[in-house]
Amino acid sequence: MTDMEGWTFLTNHSHVLLSIAADPEIRLRDAAQRVGITERAAQRIVADLIEAGYLTSTKVGRRNRYVVNPERRLRHPIEQHCRIESLLSLISKKKTKEDRQPAAAQRTRAARRPPASGEPYPGKASYPAR
Repeated sequence: MTDMEGWTFLTNHSHVLLSIAADPEIRLRDAAQRVGITERAAQRIVADLIEAGYLTSTKVGRRNRYVVNPERRLRHPIEQHCRIESLLSLISKKKTKEDRQPAAAQRTRAARRPPASGEPYPGKASYPAR
């Protein structure tokens, strides 16, 4: 079994919800493919999420547009102190400025970069004698 097979930490319900949060006009066929479930399973999950108040759906032309209710709490007693917005912010692919360019990574890259010709090594006044 590879690392990608078997169990995951999040359920299909959360995967569908995260897919919809990332793209509110996603087709359920596409959400199902992204999650790795059937389209019918995605439809049942969306119906569950709408019934429980985690999603609302409105018809826009021939498509549905979904809105996630970020104020709803997670369902399990262990995690019910958290809101959906916490899950979304934890898993969201949107990167903050710090995520894109951490200062520590900048320092590490700069320290590994060999000096340009004529430039001293970091912490040295000049190149080592040959």
